[in-house]
Amino acid sequence: MSEETKDTKPLLPGIASPADLKGLSDEQLQRVADETRSYIIDVIGEIGGHFGANLGTCEIAVALHSLLESPRDKILWDVGHQAYPHKVLTGRRDQLSTIRQYEGLAPFCSIPESEHDIMGAGHASTSISYGVGLKEAMRKGIGEDGKVVAVIGDGALTGGVAYEAMHAAGGYQTPMVILLNDNGMSISPNVGALSSYFQRARLKPGLFHAREEVEDRLTRLPLGLGKRIERLGPELKSAIKAYWAPGLLFEELDLAYMGVIDGHDVGAMRRALTEAFAADRPVVVHVHTVKGRGFAPAEQGGQAGQEKWHAAKPGSIVDGAPTDSKPKLVPVQESDAPASIAPEILEMPEPKAAPPQYTQVFADSLVSEAARDPRVIGITAAMAGGAGLQKLADERPDQYYDVGIAEQNAVLMASGIALQGGKPVCGIYSTFLQRAYDQIVHDVCLQELDVTFAMDRAGLVGDDGPTHHGAFDIAYFRSLPNVVAMAPRDEAMLVHMLHTAIEHDGPAALRYPRGAAEGVEIPGGPELIPVGTGETLRNGERVALVGYGSGVGVALGAADLLDGEGIRPTVADARFVKPLDTELMERLAVSHDLIVTIEEGVLQGGFGSAVIEHLEDNFANPGERARVLRVGLPDRFVTHGKPELLHREVGFTAEAVAEKVLAAVESGVAPRH
Repeated sequence: MSEETKDTKPLLPGIASPADLKGLSDEQLQRVADETRSYIIDVIGEIGGHFGANLGTCEIAVALHSLLESPRDKILWDVGHQAYPHKVLTGRRDQLSTIRQYEGLAPFCSIPESEHDIMGAGHASTSISYGVGLKEAMRKGIGEDGKVVAVIGDGALTGGVAYEAMHAAGGYQTPMVILLNDNGMSISPNVGALSSYFQRARLKPGLFHAREEVEDRLTRLPLGLGKRIERLGPELKSAIKAYWAPGLLFEELDLAYMGVIDGHDVGAMRRALTEAFAADRPVVVHVHTVKGRGFAPAEQGGQAGQEKWHAAKPGSIVDGAPTDSKPKLVPVQESDAPASIAPEILEMPEPKAAPPQYTQVFADSLVSEAARDPRVIGITAAMAGGAGLQKLADERPDQYYDVGIAEQNAVLMASGIALQGGKPVCGIYSTFLQRAYDQIVHDVCLQELDVTFAMDRAGLVGDDGPTHHGAFDIAYFRSLPNVVAMAPRDEAMLVHMLHTAIEHDGPAALRYPRGAAEGVEIPGGPELIPVGTGETLRNGERVALVGYGSGVGVALGAADLLDGEGIRPTVADARFVKPLDTELMERLAVSHDLIVTIEEGVLQGGFGSAVIEHLEDNFANPGERARVLRVGLPDRFVTHGKPELLHREVGFTAEAVAEKVLAAVESGVAPRH
């Protein structure tokens, strides 16, 4: 084989584990990174998945794995949506086409999936804390010693817990590396003072000096300036140093700083990392990458392009270029139609408009509420597009705030706005709002502040899996005093409920699912719903199906199936889990043999539990009331996959509910009459 053939032969197919990177030259490792990027573009462009961030981390993954001995050495990928190159290099290249699919590779890092995945978190800003804990345990002789690297983006560094971790790392002098992957983006463009800080750092990469060197130069300035600075004390020196050497933000926390390194130069990163590992102290290695590197629409499309290509949809890329994934319509030719067919028969009816997304309905309604009342203020935590607040930001920017990846701060800021008489609406995914639970309890509910929590992605969200399913909000709000908790059955009810939540004088929580709504007509204007009231949708006998939120649609579907079996159930929409419509529940309990509660949340402490608790407390004799059968999410973390597959797996379908009712009827719990 000629040298020329050797030089052009692809290297990636020969990388089955990180050990295969050892001994390769910087030039060869750069080729591995480029081939990894091309592979991700081809695979993820076809099947869909997190995209832009992974194209930016190919050189990072190659540089780290070429220097470290994973899994003895620990690489912690913050969030994990940037870890596809890591998966490719750690024996999962041929499985990448299954990522985010049911029973396929996990969308984020997963401890059960690979020994190289050290943590399985899917929420941002946690990697440094993990790293401090790992390395401090190693220093105490617990487990096998090794190097520790936390790879964290500048977007994730807006999260407060990251600063708590850096404070700890500097205080303990934990010998670890914090690799700051600075691409100026999370999902949306980063916001706040920290973003400006890093922007200045990127623009002045030659102005980083050791603390002592900068201070020495300041005191040696000519024309007497140096002596004056010396006399004015450390505060002025620190201020001037911080301007000329932005890395001192980290150095003031007692973290060594190296940067800014080209994050797409494997050789440069390997040299910087080698020095950092030898330092035997906490070191921040600041690398600058481009989100969407190697894919022109993202790399050259500015912030809009990078935001659009944060994730790729299935079939959105062919041969490395964007494509229209919509099926092409083939026009009917004259020769395709027999002359005997009347022309009007060939005219296809207008396609029925697809139902709007719940997120879009919320976005439109929030803008309308803000237009009616200037006290309405929207707040989100780095999810303006996903949570539906981008429209508010565009149309009424004075009534909108994005606090970055800082859910705790979002809720605290909302508390301050409410104390001043405002009506803040926190638009935050159900799973992310968990991070602010202390603030919900102590700062909002305890003080009865007028804050509305609009929780998108309630229930099983699909491909992002257990870290992103909104499974627990019913239970975690139900236990709190002073809050009103509700869920709409369709988009019309969402309009009314948002209005009701905002008008309610006190804490209110509103949950709604991801995806398309039911297709009902959007009301011309919102109406107030009496707090704590449900609604009977169909009158029946013996069996009552009571849905909460998305459970109502399942209840209606089950009722249709049961009609065919000779059972005519009552169907009700609970609407509120707190306060519960106790009159409705008691009425159903005495007039039916079986009540089936249906909710897309965990059963422990959920809506069904609320019904059982009330009936147990108010009926001395169980024989006086209906038995309660609960349908919801199981006591485990549900995997990733398309929602319809997950719903079938956990029994959250009309068919599964109908089967449960029929089984109850056969057992005599709800006898036929």
